[in-house]
Amino acid sequence: MTILQALILGIIQGLTELLPVSSSAHLAIFPWFFQWNEIPESFDIALHFGTLLAISLFFFKDWIALIKGGFNQVVKKEKSVEGKIFWYLVIATVPAGILSLILDKLSEKIFPTGSNIYIIAIAVALIVMGIVLYFVDKKAKSVTKYEEISLTQAVLIGISQAIAAAFPGVSRSGITMTVARSLKVDRESAAKYSFLLSTPIILAAVIFSLDAFEFSLAFVVGVLASFVVGVIVIRFLMQYLKKGSFKIFAIYRIILGAIILVLLNVR
Repeated sequence: MTILQALILGIIQGLTELLPVSSSAHLAIFPWFFQWNEIPESFDIALHFGTLLAISLFFFKDWIALIKGGFNQVVKKEKSVEGKIFWYLVIATVPAGILSLILDKLSEKIFPTGSNIYIIAIAVALIVMGIVLYFVDKKAKSVTKYEEISLTQAVLIGISQAIAAAFPGVSRSGITMTVARSLKVDRESAAKYSFLLSTPIILAAVIFSLDAFEFSLAFVVGVLASFVVGVIVIRFLMQYLKKGSFKIFAIYRIILGAIILVLLNVR
């Protein structure tokens, strides 16, 4: 992999991991379109490490408060919003992580990476989830704020991550934000909870893949690009969702999915 390819893929990861448009779809489609070599799994994880750093930096104060609140709730019996959300995140992550591992293995057998059926699955998932996101976001009321999320909402949003593991192109952030909106969580809160929810799962994936990392210049360039772009994208999205909707991302998904299907027929 060249440094230019690593830079491009890092930028793509930073842009798409944090928006509800599926980074896995984009990281598969770009090499397929330009006929590059398939991205090594270790590099894919490295790019996710870059966006993990971006999320951790942006929500650093939140995570400190969450960890402190969770600790105090158990040790000092002090109840707080931060303590509640921390344990909700823990409870939601465990079943989601286990189910994701199982479904990811099944998905690899049904949709072999790089195959035509894999590309078709991505295109279909982009379109279907785009339509679902559009209508759910349009019809859902914004009733629940981040601080008011219930245990039931937290678990349902958390488990929904497994759907992204089962079907390439669904998008972890896309499905969690969609489910959150269907449960009447407001847009900004849905995005924030989705980002916090993704942190432990991405961290676990990075830790378990450390032995496969290749610390080359291309590797470092990709990580830095995904990190820098990721920080910019998070800041943009959190500001945008204060007044904007998910409509633009839903339309983008549908258009991209349609373009992929057309290109498949042409090829």
